[in-house]
Amino acid sequence: MKVAGLQHDIVWENPDANFVHLAPMIAAAASDGARLVVLTEMFATGFSMNADKIGEPPDGPANQFLVDQARERGGWMCGSIAVCRAGELRPYNELVLVAPDGRRAHYDKIHPFSYSGEDEHYAAGSSFLTVDIEGVRCTFFVCYDLRFADEFWALAAETDCYVLPANWPASRREHWRVLLAARAIENQAYVVGINRVGDGNGTPYVGDSMIVDPFGKVLAEGDTRESILIADIDPERVRAVRAKYPFLQDRR
Repeated sequence: MKVAGLQHDIVWENPDANFVHLAPMIAAAASDGARLVVLTEMFATGFSMNADKIGEPPDGPANQFLVDQARERGGWMCGSIAVCRAGELRPYNELVLVAPDGRRAHYDKIHPFSYSGEDEHYAAGSSFLTVDIEGVRCTFFVCYDLRFADEFWALAAETDCYVLPANWPASRREHWRVLLAARAIENQAYVVGINRVGDGNGTPYVGDSMIVDPFGKVLAEGDTRESILIADIDPERVRAVRAKYPFLQDRR
């Protein structure tokens, strides 16, 4: 399966501007054969703590944008959105996955980023999401989740590819790069880590998006500019690496 990651800039708290900007990038990725297109964390607004301002209902405009794009392009789409649910005190930083027919699944970010106060504005999720996408078992996380290896480990046996949209700042770019490679190597699975570029309300982001294979080989890599990363994700490669190097069975 061909996966595309959109390493893009984000207009701060301006969903309509971001939809206009992202639509041609999605079209380009689809025309290159991508079956799954991955946007960044809070792709419609930036990583804003103004939860009351940017939060939207489950059928809000950013959700609908993903649904419309999936249907129009005939492929899968994902990215995270600030989503408010009826009866909940705080919204969730919610990864939304949309199938070509418009069906949706979601994963609520389990680890809000307390260093920036995300935990004071957004609720934490409590369950994981693994979906078979055209024969590839994809497990979804969001940004800061990358630091919690035990959860990747727990899901490794049922995962061919981890997908992780992010707004990871430039000040810790080496952490991002090392941890993406580590999650791929230690779990013998693909990792698709897609980060934004540009300035987010005074915080600089430098991209460094990566698609890493189960043996740690970097298949596609972004620099500090907007770009579209594309790579083939092959579950047979996962099985072959795990069969030749049966490290997972030695975990205790």
